[in-house]
Amino acid sequence: MNLDELASVAQAMVADNKGLLAADESTGTITKRLASVGVESTEENRRDYREMLFRSDGLNQYISGVILYDETIRQYAADGTRLTKLITEQGVLPGIKVDTGAKSLAGSKGEKVTEGLDGLFDRVTEYVELGAKFAKWRGVITIGDSIPSAYCINVNAHALARYARISQEGGLVPIVEPEVLMDGNHTIDRCAEATELTLEIVFSELFAQGVSLEGMILKPNMIIPGKDCVEKASVEEVAVRTLKSFRRKVPAAVPGIMFLSGGQSEEDATAHLNAMNARNDLCPWALSYSYGRALQESALKTWGGNTANNANAQRRLLDRARLNSAACAAQYTGEAA
Repeated sequence: MNLDELASVAQAMVADNKGLLAADESTGTITKRLASVGVESTEENRRDYREMLFRSDGLNQYISGVILYDETIRQYAADGTRLTKLITEQGVLPGIKVDTGAKSLAGSKGEKVTEGLDGLFDRVTEYVELGAKFAKWRGVITIGDSIPSAYCINVNAHALARYARISQEGGLVPIVEPEVLMDGNHTIDRCAEATELTLEIVFSELFAQGVSLEGMILKPNMIIPGKDCVEKASVEEVAVRTLKSFRRKVPAAVPGIMFLSGGQSEEDATAHLNAMNARNDLCPWALSYSYGRALQESALKTWGGNTANNANAQRRLLDRARLNSAACAAQYTGEAA
């Protein structure tokens, strides 16, 4: 895939007020999600749940791509159809999580570094053969006493840029995901400070390593107080502060910013996205979503491991996707929309 093709895929990912369904939970994470509705995390149950999501009729009205986990991109549906084929037949792009998880960062207490660069080019080559069009790598930045450190941000930024360059060389559009976690009691000011510093260093590394900005997508956190912060922020404040920070640090060449939900409720993630797009006249990039829990939570509870609930669960997924698509157009009017 050449740079023009990469740019075309990146544009398609953020076109027509569509977003991404993040279904790339690791086995450990999906096990916790399934346990929350009383379902055992067997390979078959994980497959059945994700197959239900991917078979949602009309998914492509609101979803441009689905991020998959390594297990999922290799799986077949109950009727023998590849799961990736179910996705592409909907007119949706398959993508793949390529990092191997965040591990403790040597020399820094309480901070993480994401691993997975070893053998990445070969994995990218295989994922392209399996049908993937884009990739995702998540760097984790924690706010706490005396952290994040410049050391942690630099290490994760370097890894994100290495991953992005390798992905583009192999033919995948990289989603660059530097997530400043909302865990903790930090203020919205502290989040803005940490996020802006992280973005500055990440883009410095992307430039240094020759990553084509037109052929990538940024997946960041919003500027939001820590979930345990006593000083809450209104929807309007989150929107204003987020746009302010990103106008300062994100180059105009990036086609789109697809925000992660980061533990926000379904309703909050949608309302914040809508408020940003209502003020997006001065922004050069599309503002969209790449949500996991904020798209799946209601569908998972409705499904509950029973295939008889598939149709109702799919309706819940499509309802949330529709509301987030409306938010991309600044037309979300609340949960009765």
